Amino acid sequence: MVATGSLSSKNSASISELLDHGFHLGSLLSDFDYWDYVVPEPNLNEVIFEETTCQSLVKMLENCLSKSKQTKLGCSKVLVPEKLTQRIAQDVLRLSSTEPCGLRGCVMHVNLEIENVCKKLDRIVCDSSVVPTFELTLVFKQDNCSWTSFRDFFFSRARFSSGLRRTLILSSGFRLVKKKLYSLIGTTVIEES
Repeated sequence: MVATGSLSSKNSASISELLDHGFHLGSLLSDFDYWDYVVPEPNLNEVIFEETTCQSLVKMLENCLSKSKQTKLGCSKVLVPEKLTQRIAQDVLRLSSTEPCGLRGCVMHVNLEIENVCKKLDRIVCDSSVVPTFELTLVFKQDNCSWTSFRDFFFSRARFSSGLRRTLILSSGFRLVKKKLYSLIGTTVIEES
């Protein structure tokens, strides 16, 4: 049975069936009206705020990769799989939702794993006015199964090859490690996608 707010939209056959079984019309209407007030309306401001926060986090991650490509990675291009930064941002928001200050209490260490070695790329402080309550360590992974990786290996020995012409392709997988800073136990949540 579906509860709605007005008698005209209720199925009259269903109501008459309930009346035949001994239910009173007054209690049926008050029960139906009760559910109209109990079920909360979706908070559109909260949904918009979360989407805006997710998009700003995506921009932070993309800026981190862009700044790091020539300074720390020694390449001219970084190719990122579609929706990778979006997935990471959603996971970061989900992991920060249980924290006392939410995302504002987050410090994120961004790394890149290349051939089983982690390179530090950046440290992102989400809100410098808030004392951090947890740390996230994000590890991007290099895609080793692509033709570009093999091409760079073979051409790296040639005289005309420049280190800054190299293209780095990221894998769609990543690792996200959460460490609570305020907890005595210091629980760590590891998520790998």
